[in-house]
Formats: sequence, C-alpha cells, structure tokens
Amino acid sequence: MRPALEVADILRAHGGTYRARHRVSGEQAAVMRHLVDCRTAALGGHIDACDQCGFQQVSYNSCRDRHCPKCQAAKRAQWVEQRLARLLPVPYFHVVFTLPEQLKPLALRNPRRVYELLFRSASVTLLQLAADPKRLGAQIGLTAVLHTWGQNLLFHPHLHCVVTGGGLTADGNHWVAARGSYLLPVKVMARLFRGKFLHGLQQLYEQNKLTFAGGTESLNDPQAFAALRDQLYRRDWIVYAKPPFGGAAQVYRYLGRYTHRVAISNGRLIAMKDDRVCFHYKDYADGNQMKQMALIAEEFIRRFLMHVLPKRFVRIRHYGLMAGRNVDTRLVRCRALLKADDQLATPTSSSSPPDQLCPSINPDPATCPRCQGPLHRWTFEAGQSPRLPIARTMARAVAILDSS
Repeated sequence: MRPALEVADILRAHGGTYRARHRVSGEQAAVMRHLVDCRTAALGGHIDACDQCGFQQVSYNSCRDRHCPKCQAAKRAQWVEQRLARLLPVPYFHVVFTLPEQLKPLALRNPRRVYELLFRSASVTLLQLAADPKRLGAQIGLTAVLHTWGQNLLFHPHLHCVVTGGGLTADGNHWVAARGSYLLPVKVMARLFRGKFLHGLQQLYEQNKLTFAGGTESLNDPQAFAALRDQLYRRDWIVYAKPPFGGAAQVYRYLGRYTHRVAISNGRLIAMKDDRVCFHYKDYADGNQMKQMALIAEEFIRRFLMHVLPKRFVRIRHYGLMAGRNVDTRLVRCRALLKADDQLATPTSSSSPPDQLCPSINPDPATCPRCQGPLHRWTFEAGQSPRLPIARTMARAVAILDSS
C-alpha cells in the first residue's frame, strides 16, 4: 500500500521553491529528480494483462537511487541473502563510532575526505586492538555501515560496525573466541580512534586536501586549526559497544535493518499542510519515546539533502576476515575450525523475519492474482501513457461481445 505521504510528494510541492532559494549540488539535484520521477510515467514501466478475466495492472519503473525510501527493500533483501553465506556461528558485537559535534561543519564541507577517514580510523582501531596479544590476539571480521543522520534529520555522522565475537590467529590454526559479553575495552577503543582520526585529519590539513568556507573559513589559519585539534584531543570521544547478538537470526535482522536505511522512511511521515511537514521521531534523550516534529518544508528538504552521499561513495565496507580478499581463504578456514552448520547459509522462515524481506503482493508475477490465468506483459517508454496496444484492446472487446 502506498503511504499517505512520501518524500517525493514534499519534493514535488516545495522542491522548486527550495532550488530557487538555496544552492543545490549536482548530486543533490539528481537525487531530487530521481525521487520525484520514481514509480511514475516519467520513467516508463509495463502493463500486466490477463486474457481470461481482463485484469490489468500498471507498474512504473523505480529510480533505484540509494537515497530513495521506495527503492531499498529489494536491494536490502538481495544484499542480506549474499551476506548470510559469510556468517560464522559465533556471537556478533555491535560497535558505534561517532564524530564529535565540533567536526560536523568540517564534515559537511568535506564529506568524502571525512567519511573516508572515519571508515579508516574505526576499522584500524578494531583490527589493531583485536590483533594485540594482550587483547584477543587474532584477526576479527567486521562490516561497517555509514549513517549521517539522527532521528530529527540533523547531521550526525557515525559508523555502525558488526564485529565477529572472536578471530583467527595469524597462523590460521586456531579460532580465538571473545570472552562472553566482552569484546574490547570501550575507553581504549575511544582513545585510539580519537588519535587515529585526528592524526589523519592533521595530514589532510598539511596536504591542503580540506576545503574551508562559511563557518569553517577561520580554520584556514594554522593556529585556529591547531586550537581545534588540541580541543578535540582533550575531550572524550563516544564509542558505544552494544551487547552481542544471540546468533545468525539476530545478525540477519540487524543487517536488514541498518544497511540500506535512508535518512527518513516514508512510514515516518505524518502530514504536509500548507508549508509544514510533520513526522515521527524517536527521542533518545527521553527514554526512546516516540514524538512528533513539525518543520517548514524548506527546512525539511535542507535536512534531507544534507545526507546525500558523494557520487560513487561506498557506504558499506568489509574489513578483516570479511574483506573480499579473505572471503575464500581465511573465512573458509574459520568455518572449518568452527564446524559451521551449512544451514546458516540458507535461513529458514523462523530465522528470516518477514518484515526484512521485500514483500510481494502476487507471489507469481506471471500469474493473474484474480483468476490464476497467465499474465502477458507490455512495456511503455519513459514519458508515455500506460496503455495496451490498440490491436489487443480491440481483440479483447470482440472476445467480450462473443462471450455475451
């Protein structure tokens, strides 16, 4: 069922006004255009028609933009199915790395540089600490997912990491399991992450790879940048480690929930009246209470567009045992050592929550949902009106007259 309100509806009603008053990047303009055209005649589509009962169903093509709330379900289900083959029968931990408030303006001006540094600093922190003989002494596997938003759509760059509860020794002969609900010390992770990120940021500054404008223009001054760096060294950075997942089913549910999420889903939108947009949000500061927020439409669009990623930027990455170069070697060795059950690669209905899969109204797309007869498909090009060929329409009319 189509939601009562979609992000595309807000862009159609107020996108033109927003573009006239605000600067929009090429990536943002493309996202706005894709979301407005998604599943409309502007992208073309097809008609499924039944010879027996006359049933017809028009389907418009999707934009397939990764920022579109309507185009992620199928991608998510396909991606998760591929990940299942790489699951290990061990507990998995959830670790979140968050950038301090003072770095947000710099990240908005330099998203590609800062996001790359965030991935590198967090992944190296986890891999280095786990490989330390005083800690785990093994190579772990992890999948990292970038999120740039909070529930209120404000800019909040952070990294979700799913980490194996154990790792493979350097010689590949032993699996070292994490101790119960403990993976790595959070305070040590936070300090090491802080040091690696600020060291990388200093290198970017010295190499003139950062752009300063607007609220960050003052950081062009080396003394101002050094003062910011020293301030960030003195404060504690937030690294959050959640309890381990219970098994493959929980990992599956987590992956489906986080990997292909966009800044806001259509299901959270409540209403658009005049020039205001109302939506649900979860207030983490008030015990995760669900509340409502109303924003001027232009402010809603501004917040939504803050989370458009740089072109071709990869927001889901794999490291350690989960890295592509290790999937067919060290990861296979881990499964052999752990004697993994082959059923993990093919989850049953009990381990695959239905809300994480792409729902299908008609299980067999080639069968009529009304009379179970065969469906025939005709496509129409972008910009064309969805209609059956004239010859088929006339033939259907003659068939109805003959039957009467």
